[in-house]
Amino acid sequence: MTAAVAPAPTPLGLDRGLPLAAQRVGLLYAWRHGRRIAWDHPARFTELVQLRKLTDRSPIQTQMMDKIAAKRLAGVRLGEEWIVPTLWQGTALPRLIPFPVPAIIKSRHGCNQYRAITALPDCERWQQLRRMARRWQRRPYGRWLDEWAYRDVPRGILVEPLLGGALPLPIDYKIYVFGGIATHVQVHLGRGRRHRWVLHDRSWRQLVRSADEPPPPPSLAAMLEAAETLAGDMNFLRVDFYDIGGRPYFGEYCLYPGSGLDPFAADWIDLELGALWLAAMAKGAVPSAPTGHGGEQPCRLRVTLPHRA
Repeated sequence: MTAAVAPAPTPLGLDRGLPLAAQRVGLLYAWRHGRRIAWDHPARFTELVQLRKLTDRSPIQTQMMDKIAAKRLAGVRLGEEWIVPTLWQGTALPRLIPFPVPAIIKSRHGCNQYRAITALPDCERWQQLRRMARRWQRRPYGRWLDEWAYRDVPRGILVEPLLGGALPLPIDYKIYVFGGIATHVQVHLGRGRRHRWVLHDRSWRQLVRSADEPPPPPSLAAMLEAAETLAGDMNFLRVDFYDIGGRPYFGEYCLYPGSGLDPFAADWIDLELGALWLAAMAKGAVPSAPTGHGGEQPCRLRVTLPHRA
């Protein structure tokens, strides 16, 4: 009698019964977190981010990730006083600088693609900035991490006033909203230099003690209310803000915080935020079509991926 041959082991995170995109997402998740995604019973926030990547195809996502369209969406809901003005927009920076400084140049279609300008650049520096902007245009954003919402965002450049007028960049307040309720504020410090962040609950208690103890911004209450207004009945959305001299400004929407690949300071935070997301889903909150944002019919997020035969 021939002995049974055990199946060859598969790398951590790889399940050959899953579709190719899910295998790719699972491998990257396992590499970053050191564990497989619990496809059948996801419990962690970072796992639910991966599921959103693979299953949520609500049309409004493209507008939310488009930095120009996102301003329009937020302005309708909050009022134009919340919106950072656009000094210039286009697909290529022109030969002569077309906006006043200090300013910040951003790509329309990606994240972490920006340059702050605190003084009028000389000719050589301006040509460097033009080349940088052209490189941004050549590169699609979101493909390598399967962040579908970026796929159809028009490529382009926009320029805004540099909030605060000087470096360092202003503190970024990233508010987590589950089922219309703002629950946590992630404070990003030292952006562009020694970048770090601290996570608070909405009462401004740090979830894990940090050497940094940023005070709550004067406009915190207004920010929390605005985040809930923008998120509407979505099961999860992160909304980012700035506080400049006590005045709040909308920053951007985020569907995939850290692409679900950045570990939290403590594992229980991942589980706690995951529980909030699952509870919002159980109550019938929708994936990514906040009330008042165009009336599109969203698909519902499926938390169990079918295995191929």
